[in-house]
This record gives sequence, C-alpha cells and structure tokens, in this order.
Amino acid sequence: MSIKISDTLPLPNSSERIPRLGFGVYRSPSAQCVQSCLKALEVGYRHIDTAQFYGNESEVGEALRTSGLPRDQIFTTTKILSPAGSVEATYAKLLESVEKVGGPGGYVDLFLIHSSSSGSAGRKQLWQALERLHGEGKAKSIGVSNYGVQHIEEMKAYAKIWPPHVNQLELHPWCQQRTIDAYCKQHGVVVEAYSPIVRNNKANEPTLVEIAKRYNQSTQQVLIRYALQKRWVPLPKSDTAERIAANADVFGFDLSADDMDLLDSLDQGAAGAIVEAVENE
Repeated sequence: MSIKISDTLPLPNSSERIPRLGFGVYRSPSAQCVQSCLKALEVGYRHIDTAQFYGNESEVGEALRTSGLPRDQIFTTTKILSPAGSVEATYAKLLESVEKVGGPGGYVDLFLIHSSSSGSAGRKQLWQALERLHGEGKAKSIGVSNYGVQHIEEMKAYAKIWPPHVNQLELHPWCQQRTIDAYCKQHGVVVEAYSPIVRNNKANEPTLVEIAKRYNQSTQQVLIRYALQKRWVPLPKSDTAERIAANADVFGFDLSADDMDLLDSLDQGAAGAIVEAVENE
C-alpha cells in the first residue's frame, strides 16, 4: 500500500482534501507547543490538530505564521466542546478560535464538535453554528468527534451539510470501533484516529513488539502505519523533537496482510479505549 506523507483524502461533498497524517497537540504546554508545531512542519507534517479544550490554539496559529509556509499548504483543525446557549453565542465562540488559529480575517480548514455529550439540543446548536461558519468560509470543512452512528443519523433532521466531513475517534488495535468506522466509510466520512499510539501505554505489548522487530521500526511507527493502512487519518502527538520526526517516518515500509490481521486480532472493543468508545444506538 503505497502512501506518501504528502497524500490527501477527499472530504465528502466538498472540494477540500485532508492530509493523510496529522500532528496532535493535546496538552502540549503553551511554552512548548510552538516549537513542537514548527518541528512537525519542518519534518513534513502539513496538518495540525488542536481544540479549544487544549488551550493552545493561539500557539498553533503562531507556529503557522512563523513557519514561512504558505497558509494554503497547512491544514488546521480545531474543536468546540459545548454550546454557549444559542446558535449566535456558540458562533461567537467559534469565531474566537478562528481568530486564534487563522489570525484576523483568517480561517481554519476543519472545525469539529469535540464531543457528543451536550445532548441532542446541544448538538443541533453546535452544528447550526458550524454551518454558519462554513457558509462564511471561516471553516473550510466541518465535522464531529466521538460521534456514534445514532449521533450522525440524528443530524439528518436539521443538517444542511450532511454527512459531516470528518468523524474523529479513538482508534488503535485495542479499540477499533468497527461499527462506526464501517458506517463512516460507507457514507464517505473521513475517519481520523486520535490516540493512535495509545499514549505509549502499549509500547511493551508482546505482539506489537514482535511486529516492530520484524520491520526494524519502533512500536509507535507500527501503530501509525497500521492506522494509515486502515485508511484512518492518524494524529500522533509528541513534544519530543526526535519522536515528532520518527512518527512522520512511516512511509518507507508496508505492514503485511498477516501482520494487519494480527493487529486486528488485538481488538478489545469498548474495553480497549483509554479515552472514549462511542455508543452507536
């Protein structure tokens, strides 16, 4: 399966495309985040994933503007966690993020609802605010995170943009979320994988270690490659320069069908989640 770091995937019902590999900045401290993002861009990442909840949108924006790269060559994502009481107030919260990441008059490439946890009325309010933002060109694409099948189906009743362009989920061999993954693929929704290296919790897992040795790669590299071959968009996070580079160096080897099957066999369903497995009904 030949993949390059510069490869992109099409978003549904959109002319926009998303890079196959993203760089996550979850809990990256303000003082460190700019340097980490600049390192990521230096080694070839063209996709940075932040969120209001992470508290470092401004730092991502600073890295964008410091990098010297043309704005249209970097794909930026941010997320909103909860509605603000009305579509108008929620939209105002979205604008604050766009300004932090994109600068005055700027834009973000993708804006996600971070969680399904605000109830059906809250989810509707969030989506309607995002649709307004998208209509004004301030978010080139819009999507969801931690949404199960029921949450995406529910949107049909009010969404002008359906399906969402992206669903970002916890995905790795121990938590494969097969029901929602298959549903998204069926509808053309791009599936992003957060925590693809399981926050290093599985670095010594015997099956993974054995596979990594076979390819002379790190366990992290095997997990990122696995995600790519599942046609997910992995979002590995690191604040260590060497790791940031190594996590992007996953395009020179292919996991065999047998080794993909071996990794697939590790699935523990919802029990394998370290953050959240979605509910589909």
